[in-house]
Amino acid sequence: MFKSSPRLAAFIALVLVVGAANLGIVARLYGQGAGGQALFVATRVWILVLPLLWVWRIDRQSLSLGWPTRQEWWVGGWLGLAMFGVIYGAYVLLGQRWIDVEVTRSQATAVGLLNPWIFAAFAIYFTFVNALVEEYIWRWFVYRKCEVLVPGGGAVALAALCFTLHHVVSLFGFTENWVVTSLGSIGVFVAGATWSACYLRYQSLWACYISHAWADLAIAIVAWQILFT
Repeated sequence: MFKSSPRLAAFIALVLVVGAANLGIVARLYGQGAGGQALFVATRVWILVLPLLWVWRIDRQSLSLGWPTRQEWWVGGWLGLAMFGVIYGAYVLLGQRWIDVEVTRSQATAVGLLNPWIFAAFAIYFTFVNALVEEYIWRWFVYRKCEVLVPGGGAVALAALCFTLHHVVSLFGFTENWVVTSLGSIGVFVAGATWSACYLRYQSLWACYISHAWADLAIAIVAWQILFT
């Protein structure tokens, strides 16, 4: 069935990954006790494993990993520094006035992140591992499925939208502020579109990952200042 209808296959793949990502964030922020956390972990495992199985068993494609080129290091580095500056600058200029610190700390406590050592370990994971995981899911898999449905710039926009949806839930869950959520979601969409365009240009995750790591480092620093200063 999937061989005769690649667009249907791509649509189903997107629903399975994007739906699970959003369900997991809802479960983590609003689920009751261990059940919510277990569902969050289950959805994380799902969106990690499904792309590999799909490419291997459904698409019948092989997997390959190359080293970054000098241009990818350069593009990823400069893009990342620009994103770092925008994120941190937005926090200094606007976020310090608009973010309710007590609401954010309350949510951080609920998910076990109000311990400085635990948060520091999470920040390292968030910066270096989560950035790679998100690029693997949202660019290597989701963007390529979007390309099956719509060409070129349309795929860039669709993939960025898919990437943004669960961030909307997460931003509102941690801030309970629709202004912060709206502006943050616009930023996420622009970043997602930029990374999708990088993947379209280089057919590689390296420039995306390098810049994504810089962006996540800025978010981790902002979160530390909100929670512990």
